[in-house]
Amino acid sequence: MPTIASVATAVPPYKISQQRAREYAGAIFAEDIQDVERYLTVFDHAEINSRYLSAPEEWFLQPGGHTFGEANDRFIDMACRLGEAAARQCLAQAGIAAQQIDHLIFVSTTGLAAPSLDARLITLLGMDRHTRRTPIWGLGCAGGLGGLERAQEYVRAYPTHRCLLVTVELCTLTMQFGDRSKRNLVALSLFGDGAAAVLVEGDQVAKPTAGPRIVDTRSTLFPDSLDLMGWDIVNDGFRVVFGTRIPSVVTHHYAELATEFLALHALKPADIDHHIYHPGGAKVLRAYDAALQLAPDALDHSRAVLRDYGNMSSATVFFVLERFLQHGTIKRGDRGLMCVFGPGFSAELVLIEGR
Repeated sequence: MPTIASVATAVPPYKISQQRAREYAGAIFAEDIQDVERYLTVFDHAEINSRYLSAPEEWFLQPGGHTFGEANDRFIDMACRLGEAAARQCLAQAGIAAQQIDHLIFVSTTGLAAPSLDARLITLLGMDRHTRRTPIWGLGCAGGLGGLERAQEYVRAYPTHRCLLVTVELCTLTMQFGDRSKRNLVALSLFGDGAAAVLVEGDQVAKPTAGPRIVDTRSTLFPDSLDLMGWDIVNDGFRVVFGTRIPSVVTHHYAELATEFLALHALKPADIDHHIYHPGGAKVLRAYDAALQLAPDALDHSRAVLRDYGNMSSATVFFVLERFLQHGTIKRGDRGLMCVFGPGFSAELVLIEGR
């Protein structure tokens, strides 16, 4: 089976408290939303203490905001920096040189670049010029596990190879300064910036690294749900689409999804030792809880990542997995279930096993 050899993360240098973000939102939305204080309580209930930004506060305070081109230029620069930092740390943890990577997968949905950023990262990391590369765009929050699924498929086909997955999401750079809608206010209360790198090895590599094995994966697309999550592409860039029904979809459908997936391996939700879930928001975590009636501490790592970083889209689930691995929580024979929901509306599930 493919092995998750190492996981590493990186964040930008600019940290902002939730209280400061609340003050900022109140100042810019006060003219357009009547009784704005009532809506600002979304910041108080988000269960977030801090997040990281890809630009200093002054950049976001510039009158009139920024053009899409200006924001995207900053995205390319910071995404390369964070992607390189996460990748180098991930490789160092596994004791692997960049030249030993056979395939690089790059995931993001918060900026655009051609050549895609995988090409830039191959140069920055000093990887072999024959390294295969695959950019993935448009999966949003689901992109992390979507990328992991493609990585494990690759090393199943080439069991002597290694695949490096890098995901970078700079959500704050997509802010629409002229969009004074309530959904944009909710986005301001929730999203932050971050990057993650995951090394996936085939089961015949010369010197395999210890780590959980990927047993199986599954993708699900919900019909008639395109309006739940994603972007509207407008003149100024990406305008957030963020449906209020997302938590209810998780509550009503996750138990069935998990049960059907696990049944393929003669397992039930009760057989899962570790729940490694993308913290899309406090309501989404409560929806997971309600769907499977989880133990009180089952989502502690997900809640800690939400508290310290906010929702970093596709990178976030790997911040959660990193905490599991750092704490030595996943023992030999333990089973873990990874899950994330994203645009489509869709769900990605990954079953892992400690070894």
